[in-house]
Amino acid sequence: MCRRPHVIVRQVVFSLCFLLACGTFVLRDAHAAEIVVDDNWTRIKLDETFRAEGVATGDFNHDGLMDVAAGDYWYAAPDWKKHEVRPVGEYKWNGSYSQCFVEFAHDISGDGWDDLIIVGFPGDPFSWYENPQNAEGHWKKHEIWTSACNETVLFTDITGDGKPELVLGSQPERQMGYLEIPPADKIRERWKFVPISEPGDPAQNGTFKYYHGLGAGDFNGDGRADVLIPHGWWEQPEKLDGSLWAFHPWKLAEKPDGAPLPAANIHVIDLDLDGDHDVIMSSAHKYGVWWFENTGAGKEMVFHKIDDTVSQTHALLMVALKGNGNPHLVTGKRFWAHNGSDPGEREPVAMLTYEIIREKGQPPKFVRREIGAGLDTGIGTQFEIRDFNADGQLDVILSNKKGVNVLLQKPKL
Repeated sequence: MCRRPHVIVRQVVFSLCFLLACGTFVLRDAHAAEIVVDDNWTRIKLDETFRAEGVATGDFNHDGLMDVAAGDYWYAAPDWKKHEVRPVGEYKWNGSYSQCFVEFAHDISGDGWDDLIIVGFPGDPFSWYENPQNAEGHWKKHEIWTSACNETVLFTDITGDGKPELVLGSQPERQMGYLEIPPADKIRERWKFVPISEPGDPAQNGTFKYYHGLGAGDFNGDGRADVLIPHGWWEQPEKLDGSLWAFHPWKLAEKPDGAPLPAANIHVIDLDLDGDHDVIMSSAHKYGVWWFENTGAGKEMVFHKIDDTVSQTHALLMVALKGNGNPHLVTGKRFWAHNGSDPGEREPVAMLTYEIIREKGQPPKFVRREIGAGLDTGIGTQFEIRDFNADGQLDVILSNKKGVNVLLQKPKL
Protein backbone atom coordinates (compact mmCIF):
# COMPACT_ATOMS: atom_id res chain seq x y z
CA MET A 1 0.00 0.00 0.00
CA CYS A 2 1.40 3.39 -0.99
CA ARG A 3 1.02 6.26 1.39
CA ARG A 4 0.47 9.65 -0.19
CA PRO A 5 2.90 12.41 0.80
CA HIS A 6 1.46 14.76 3.38
CA VAL A 7 0.67 18.09 1.74
CA ILE A 8 -0.56 21.09 3.72
CA VAL A 9 -2.74 23.69 2.02
CA ARG A 10 -2.97 27.23 3.32
CA GLN A 11 -5.37 29.85 1.96
CA VAL A 12 -3.97 33.35 1.63
CA VAL A 13 -6.43 36.19 1.05
CA PHE A 14 -5.17 39.58 -0.03
CA SER A 15 -1.83 40.13 1.69
CA LEU A 16 -0.16 38.14 4.41
CA CYS A 17 2.13 39.86 6.85
CA PHE A 18 4.94 37.90 8.41
CA LEU A 19 6.20 39.45 11.63
CA LEU A 20 9.68 38.18 12.28
CA ALA A 21 12.41 39.29 14.60
CA CYS A 22 14.14 41.34 11.93
CA GLY A 23 11.06 43.10 10.53
CA THR A 24 7.71 42.76 8.81
CA PHE A 25 7.47 40.61 5.70
CA VAL A 26 4.63 40.96 3.21
CA LEU A 27 3.57 38.49 0.54
CA ARG A 28 3.60 40.45 -2.70
CA ASP A 29 0.58 38.84 -4.39
CA ALA A 30 -2.43 41.02 -3.59
CA HIS A 31 -5.00 38.47 -4.78
CA ALA A 32 -6.41 35.38 -3.14
CA ALA A 33 -3.85 32.64 -3.58
CA GLU A 34 -3.52 29.04 -2.50
CA ILE A 35 -0.14 28.14 -1.04
CA VAL A 36 0.49 24.41 -1.08
CA VAL A 37 3.22 23.25 1.29
CA ASP A 38 4.86 19.93 0.51
CA ASP A 39 6.16 18.56 3.82
CA ASN A 40 7.51 15.37 2.27
CA TRP A 41 11.03 16.67 2.94
CA THR A 42 13.55 16.78 5.77
CA ARG A 43 16.35 19.27 6.29
CA ILE A 44 19.97 18.63 7.24
CA LYS A 45 21.83 21.69 8.52
CA LEU A 46 25.51 21.32 7.72
CA ASP A 47 26.61 24.85 8.60
CA GLU A 48 24.76 27.99 9.68
CA THR A 49 27.59 30.31 8.58
CA PHE A 50 27.73 32.04 5.19
CA ARG A 51 30.33 30.09 3.20
CA ALA A 52 29.39 30.28 -0.47
CA GLU A 53 26.68 31.00 -3.05
CA GLY A 54 27.55 27.82 -4.96
CA VAL A 55 27.65 24.18 -3.89
CA ALA A 56 28.77 20.77 -5.16
CA THR A 57 28.46 17.13 -4.11
CA GLY A 58 30.79 14.17 -4.47
CA ASP A 59 32.44 11.36 -2.54
CA PHE A 60 35.54 13.35 -1.69
CA ASN A 61 37.06 10.85 0.77
CA HIS A 62 36.13 7.58 -0.99
CA ASP A 63 34.07 6.18 1.87
CA GLY A 64 31.04 5.48 -0.30
CA LEU A 65 28.97 8.36 1.11
CA MET A 66 28.04 11.59 -0.63
CA ASP A 67 29.77 14.68 0.76
CA VAL A 68 29.10 18.40 0.22
CA ALA A 69 31.49 21.19 -0.82
CA ALA A 70 30.71 24.88 -0.34
CA GLY A 71 33.52 27.25 -1.21
CA ASP A 72 36.43 27.01 1.20
CA TYR A 73 35.16 23.87 2.96
CA TRP A 74 33.93 20.39 2.22
CA TYR A 75 31.71 18.50 4.66
CA ALA A 76 32.19 14.78 5.23
CA ALA A 77 29.14 12.56 5.63
CA PRO A 78 27.59 11.38 7.85
CA ASP A 79 28.58 13.73 10.69
CA TRP A 80 29.40 16.69 8.38
CA LYS A 81 32.80 17.46 9.84
CA LYS A 82 34.22 20.29 7.76
CA HIS A 83 37.62 20.21 6.06
CA GLU A 84 39.45 23.08 4.40
CA VAL A 85 39.82 23.04 0.62
CA ARG A 86 41.77 26.30 0.61
CA PRO A 87 42.49 29.18 3.01
CA VAL A 88 39.22 30.15 4.66
CA GLY A 89 37.73 33.58 4.16
CA GLU A 90 35.29 35.41 6.40
CA TYR A 91 32.12 36.49 4.59
CA LYS A 92 29.45 38.59 6.27
CA TRP A 93 25.88 37.83 5.26
CA ASN A 94 24.85 41.47 5.61
CA GLY A 95 27.71 43.23 3.89
CA SER A 96 29.95 41.12 1.69
CA TYR A 97 30.11 38.49 -1.04
CA SER A 98 31.77 35.10 -0.94
CA GLN A 99 34.54 33.89 -3.23
CA CYS A 100 32.39 31.06 -4.55
CA PHE A 101 29.50 31.92 -6.85
CA VAL A 102 29.48 28.58 -8.69
CA GLU A 103 30.97 25.19 -7.78
CA PHE A 104 31.16 21.83 -9.54
CA ALA A 105 32.59 18.45 -8.55
CA HIS A 106 34.22 16.34 -11.27
CA ASP A 107 37.19 14.02 -11.64
CA ILE A 108 39.27 16.53 -13.59
CA SER A 109 42.61 14.74 -13.19
CA GLY A 110 41.28 11.31 -14.14
CA ASP A 111 42.63 9.64 -10.98
CA GLY A 112 39.23 8.44 -9.78
CA TRP A 113 38.81 11.15 -7.11
CA ASP A 114 36.34 14.03 -7.35
CA ASP A 115 38.04 17.40 -7.75
CA LEU A 116 36.40 20.83 -7.43
CA ILE A 117 35.88 23.70 -9.85
CA ILE A 118 35.24 26.95 -7.98
CA VAL A 119 34.17 30.10 -9.79
CA GLY A 120 34.70 33.05 -7.47
CA PHE A 121 33.60 36.63 -7.99
CA PRO A 122 32.23 37.30 -11.51
CA GLY A 123 34.88 38.34 -14.00
CA ASP A 124 37.84 37.11 -11.95
CA PRO A 125 40.27 34.30 -12.83
CA PHE A 126 39.07 30.93 -11.52
CA SER A 127 40.56 27.53 -10.77
CA TRP A 128 40.08 23.86 -10.11
CA TYR A 129 41.30 22.23 -6.91
CA GLU A 130 42.94 18.81 -6.99
CA ASN A 131 41.68 16.26 -4.47
CA PRO A 132 44.61 15.24 -2.21
CA GLN A 133 43.19 11.74 -1.75
CA ASN A 134 42.73 12.02 2.02
CA ALA A 135 46.14 13.60 2.61
CA GLU A 136 46.23 16.50 5.05
CA GLY A 137 46.37 20.08 3.85
CA HIS A 138 44.76 22.29 1.24
CA TRP A 139 43.88 21.06 -2.22
CA LYS A 140 46.33 22.07 -4.94
CA LYS A 141 45.03 24.98 -7.01
CA HIS A 142 45.23 25.03 -10.84
CA GLU A 143 44.03 28.12 -12.73
CA ILE A 144 41.53 27.29 -15.48
CA TRP A 145 41.03 30.62 -17.19
CA THR A 146 41.47 34.38 -16.81
CA SER A 147 37.80 35.29 -16.33
CA ALA A 148 34.32 33.86 -15.86
CA CYS A 149 31.74 36.35 -17.08
CA ASN A 150 27.96 35.97 -16.78
CA GLU A 151 26.63 35.11 -13.33
CA THR A 152 25.22 31.77 -14.52
CA VAL A 153 28.28 29.74 -15.51
CA LEU A 154 27.30 26.28 -16.80
CA PHE A 155 29.10 22.92 -16.61
CA THR A 156 27.35 20.70 -19.13
CA ASP A 157 28.07 18.65 -22.24
CA ILE A 158 27.25 21.01 -25.09
CA THR A 159 29.56 19.38 -27.67
CA GLY A 160 28.01 15.93 -27.42
CA ASP A 161 31.30 14.17 -26.66
CA GLY A 162 30.09 12.79 -23.33
CA LYS A 163 32.22 15.17 -21.25
CA PRO A 164 31.05 18.43 -19.63
CA GLU A 165 32.35 21.82 -20.72
CA LEU A 166 32.30 25.14 -18.89
CA VAL A 167 30.06 27.59 -20.77
CA LEU A 168 30.67 31.27 -20.04
CA GLY A 169 31.63 34.68 -21.35
CA SER A 170 35.26 35.74 -21.44
CA GLN A 171 36.91 39.12 -21.03
CA PRO A 172 38.77 40.94 -22.47
CA GLU A 173 37.83 38.92 -25.57
CA ARG A 174 34.15 39.99 -25.27
CA GLN A 175 33.14 36.55 -26.58
CA MET A 176 30.84 33.77 -25.46
CA GLY A 177 32.34 30.30 -25.57
CA TYR A 178 33.30 27.18 -23.68
CA LEU A 179 36.28 25.57 -21.98
CA GLU A 180 37.01 21.89 -22.53
CA ILE A 181 38.74 19.69 -19.96
CA PRO A 182 42.29 19.22 -21.33
CA PRO A 183 43.85 15.84 -22.11
CA ALA A 184 45.67 14.07 -19.27
CA ASP A 185 49.13 15.36 -20.21
CA LYS A 186 47.93 18.99 -20.08
CA ILE A 187 45.42 18.78 -17.28
CA ARG A 188 47.33 21.13 -14.97
CA GLU A 189 47.82 23.77 -17.66
CA ARG A 190 45.40 26.59 -18.45
CA TRP A 191 42.38 25.32 -20.39
CA LYS A 192 41.65 26.34 -23.97
CA PHE A 193 38.81 28.80 -24.54
CA VAL A 194 36.73 27.97 -27.63
CA PRO A 195 34.75 31.06 -28.73
CA ILE A 196 31.33 30.64 -30.30
CA SER A 197 30.53 34.34 -30.82
CA GLU A 198 32.01 37.38 -32.46
CA PRO A 199 33.46 39.96 -30.06
CA GLY A 200 30.57 42.22 -29.12
CA ASP A 201 28.92 44.53 -26.65
CA PRO A 202 29.24 42.71 -23.29
CA ALA A 203 25.88 44.08 -22.14
CA GLN A 204 24.15 42.45 -25.11
CA ASN A 205 26.12 39.27 -25.83
CA GLY A 206 26.19 37.84 -22.31
CA THR A 207 29.86 38.52 -21.62
CA PHE A 208 29.63 41.39 -19.13
CA LYS A 209 30.83 39.98 -15.83
CA TYR A 210 27.51 40.79 -14.15
CA TYR A 211 25.32 39.76 -17.10
CA HIS A 212 22.28 37.77 -15.98
CA GLY A 213 20.98 34.81 -17.96
CA LEU A 214 22.51 31.76 -19.65
CA GLY A 215 21.28 28.39 -20.80
CA ALA A 216 22.16 25.46 -23.04
CA GLY A 217 19.65 23.30 -24.87
CA ASP A 218 18.47 22.17 -28.28
CA PHE A 219 16.26 25.12 -29.18
CA ASN A 220 15.83 24.41 -32.91
CA GLY A 221 15.34 20.65 -32.62
CA ASP A 222 18.37 19.54 -34.64
CA GLY A 223 19.73 17.34 -31.86
CA ARG A 224 22.57 19.69 -30.91
CA ALA A 225 22.80 21.93 -27.85
CA ASP A 226 22.53 25.65 -28.50
CA VAL A 227 23.50 28.48 -26.14
CA LEU A 228 20.85 30.98 -25.04
CA ILE A 229 20.82 34.39 -23.35
CA PRO A 230 17.97 36.93 -22.96
CA HIS A 231 19.32 38.84 -26.00
CA GLY A 232 19.43 35.87 -28.41
CA TRP A 233 20.79 32.39 -29.05
CA TRP A 234 23.74 30.79 -30.80
CA GLU A 235 23.03 27.84 -33.08
CA GLN A 236 25.51 25.00 -32.78
CA PRO A 237 26.81 24.08 -36.25
CA GLU A 238 26.75 20.54 -37.59
CA LYS A 239 30.52 20.31 -37.31
CA LEU A 240 32.64 21.78 -34.53
CA ASP A 241 35.67 22.92 -36.50
CA GLY A 242 36.41 26.17 -34.68
CA SER A 243 33.94 28.24 -36.69
CA LEU A 244 31.78 30.72 -34.83
CA TRP A 245 28.16 29.81 -34.23
CA ALA A 246 25.32 31.65 -35.99
CA PHE A 247 23.61 34.16 -33.69
CA HIS A 248 19.83 34.66 -33.72
CA PRO A 249 18.80 37.83 -31.86
CA TRP A 250 15.61 38.00 -29.84
CA LYS A 251 14.38 39.86 -26.78
CA LEU A 252 13.12 37.73 -23.93
CA ALA A 253 11.14 40.66 -22.58
CA GLU A 254 7.81 41.27 -20.89
CA LYS A 255 6.66 43.47 -23.78
CA PRO A 256 7.70 43.40 -27.46
CA ASP A 257 9.30 46.84 -27.15
CA GLY A 258 10.81 46.14 -23.73
CA ALA A 259 14.36 45.33 -22.71
CA PRO A 260 15.44 41.71 -22.24
CA LEU A 261 14.82 40.57 -18.68
CA PRO A 262 17.83 39.88 -16.44
CA ALA A 263 17.57 36.20 -15.59
CA ALA A 264 19.33 33.16 -14.17
CA ASN A 265 19.35 29.67 -15.74
CA ILE A 266 17.50 29.41 -19.06
CA HIS A 267 15.76 26.14 -19.96
CA VAL A 268 14.44 24.80 -23.26
CA ILE A 269 11.28 22.66 -23.41
CA ASP A 270 8.17 22.29 -25.58
CA LEU A 271 5.63 23.51 -23.04
CA ASP A 272 2.51 23.53 -25.22
CA LEU A 273 3.42 20.36 -27.17
CA ASP A 274 3.09 22.14 -30.50
CA GLY A 275 6.33 20.73 -31.87
CA ASP A 276 8.69 23.63 -31.20
CA HIS A 277 10.68 24.55 -28.13
CA ASP A 278 9.78 27.27 -25.68
CA VAL A 279 11.95 28.90 -23.01
CA ILE A 280 11.72 29.17 -19.21
CA MET A 281 13.73 31.51 -16.99
CA SER A 282 13.55 33.37 -13.69
CA SER A 283 14.42 36.79 -12.33
CA ALA A 284 17.82 37.11 -10.67
CA HIS A 285 17.13 40.21 -8.58
CA LYS A 286 13.47 41.18 -8.96
CA TYR A 287 10.22 39.20 -9.00
CA GLY A 288 9.32 36.58 -11.53
CA VAL A 289 9.42 33.10 -13.01
CA TRP A 290 8.41 33.23 -16.68
CA TRP A 291 8.02 31.23 -19.84
CA PHE A 292 8.31 32.46 -23.41
CA GLU A 293 6.19 30.92 -26.13
CA ASN A 294 7.79 30.09 -29.44
CA THR A 295 5.12 31.10 -31.95
CA GLY A 296 7.19 30.14 -34.98
CA ALA A 297 6.92 33.73 -36.17
CA GLY A 298 10.55 34.67 -36.51
CA LYS A 299 12.24 36.38 -33.59
CA GLU A 300 9.19 37.01 -31.43
CA MET A 301 8.83 35.04 -28.20
CA VAL A 302 5.61 35.70 -26.29
CA PHE A 303 5.95 36.42 -22.56
CA HIS A 304 3.90 34.46 -20.00
CA LYS A 305 4.07 34.87 -16.23
CA ILE A 306 4.37 31.73 -14.11
CA ASP A 307 4.76 33.43 -10.73
CA ASP A 308 5.58 36.93 -9.51
CA THR A 309 5.36 36.49 -5.74
CA VAL A 310 8.98 35.55 -4.94
CA SER A 311 12.01 37.70 -5.67
CA GLN A 312 15.69 36.96 -6.33
CA THR A 313 15.20 33.54 -7.91
CA HIS A 314 18.87 33.65 -8.92
CA ALA A 315 19.08 29.98 -9.94
CA LEU A 316 16.51 27.72 -11.59
CA LEU A 317 16.75 23.98 -12.26
CA MET A 318 14.38 21.72 -14.20
CA VAL A 319 14.15 18.02 -13.31
CA ALA A 320 11.58 15.22 -13.08
CA LEU A 321 11.37 15.67 -9.33
CA LYS A 322 8.54 13.36 -8.33
CA GLY A 323 8.99 10.40 -10.66
CA ASN A 324 5.59 10.87 -12.33
CA GLY A 325 7.02 11.88 -15.69
CA ASN A 326 6.21 15.57 -15.31
CA PRO A 327 9.10 18.04 -15.35
CA HIS A 328 9.41 20.31 -12.33
CA LEU A 329 11.05 23.69 -11.89
CA VAL A 330 12.94 24.15 -8.64
CA THR A 331 14.04 27.55 -7.34
CA GLY A 332 13.88 29.76 -4.27
CA LYS A 333 14.90 33.11 -2.88
CA ARG A 334 18.57 34.06 -2.82
CA PHE A 335 18.69 35.62 0.61
CA TRP A 336 20.12 39.16 0.85
CA ALA A 337 21.56 38.97 -2.66
CA HIS A 338 22.51 42.65 -2.84
CA ASN A 339 22.79 43.19 0.90
CA GLY A 340 19.34 44.68 1.34
CA SER A 341 18.84 46.68 -1.85
CA ASP A 342 16.79 44.23 -3.96
CA PRO A 343 12.98 44.11 -4.04
CA GLY A 344 11.58 41.64 -1.53
CA GLU A 345 14.82 41.28 0.44
CA ARG A 346 12.92 41.16 3.74
CA GLU A 347 10.26 38.69 2.65
CA PRO A 348 10.29 35.03 3.73
CA VAL A 349 13.06 32.85 2.31
CA ALA A 350 11.33 29.91 0.65
CA MET A 351 12.13 26.97 -1.64
CA LEU A 352 9.62 26.39 -4.44
CA THR A 353 8.75 23.76 -6.99
CA TYR A 354 6.49 24.12 -10.02
CA GLU A 355 5.14 20.92 -11.50
CA ILE A 356 4.62 21.38 -15.25
CA ILE A 357 1.49 19.73 -16.64
CA ARG A 358 1.42 19.70 -20.42
CA GLU A 359 -1.40 18.97 -22.85
CA LYS A 360 -1.15 19.17 -26.62
CA GLY A 361 -2.62 22.39 -27.95
CA GLN A 362 -3.12 23.88 -24.49
CA PRO A 363 -1.07 26.32 -22.43
CA PRO A 364 0.96 24.55 -19.74
CA LYS A 365 -0.20 24.47 -16.14
CA PHE A 366 2.25 25.14 -13.32
CA VAL A 367 1.40 23.66 -9.91
CA ARG A 368 3.35 25.61 -7.31
CA ARG A 369 4.41 24.00 -4.05
CA GLU A 370 6.62 25.24 -1.23
CA ILE A 371 9.11 22.78 0.22
CA GLY A 372 8.15 22.86 3.89
CA ALA A 373 11.61 21.94 5.16
CA GLY A 374 13.08 24.60 2.88
CA LEU A 375 11.65 27.55 4.80
CA ASP A 376 14.51 29.87 5.79
CA THR A 377 17.05 28.12 3.55
CA GLY A 378 16.88 29.48 0.00
CA ILE A 379 19.26 29.30 -2.94
CA GLY A 380 22.53 30.98 -3.82
CA THR A 381 23.62 31.74 -7.36
CA GLN A 382 23.85 28.01 -8.08
CA PHE A 383 22.58 24.86 -6.39
CA GLU A 384 22.37 21.14 -7.09
CA ILE A 385 19.72 18.45 -7.35
CA ARG A 386 20.60 14.76 -7.17
CA ASP A 387 19.71 11.56 -5.33
CA PHE A 388 21.97 12.49 -2.44
CA ASN A 389 21.32 9.54 -0.12
CA ALA A 390 20.70 6.83 -2.76
CA ASP A 391 17.07 6.18 -1.81
CA GLY A 392 15.67 6.74 -5.29
CA GLN A 393 14.40 10.26 -4.57
CA LEU A 394 15.91 13.49 -5.85
CA ASP A 395 17.20 15.85 -3.17
CA VAL A 396 18.24 19.53 -3.11
CA ILE A 397 21.65 20.78 -1.96
CA LEU A 398 22.03 24.48 -1.08
CA SER A 399 24.56 27.07 0.07
CA ASN A 400 23.92 30.77 0.57
CA LYS A 401 23.88 33.45 3.25
CA LYS A 402 21.65 31.21 5.35
CA GLY A 403 24.38 28.56 5.49
CA VAL A 404 24.79 25.10 3.94
CA ASN A 405 21.76 22.80 3.81
CA VAL A 406 20.53 19.56 2.28
CA LEU A 407 16.81 18.99 1.66
CA LEU A 408 16.02 15.28 1.46
CA GLN A 409 12.84 13.96 -0.11
CA LYS A 410 11.27 11.32 2.07
CA PRO A 411 11.15 7.90 0.38
CA LYS A 412 7.86 6.61 -0.95
CA LEU A 413 6.18 4.04 1.29
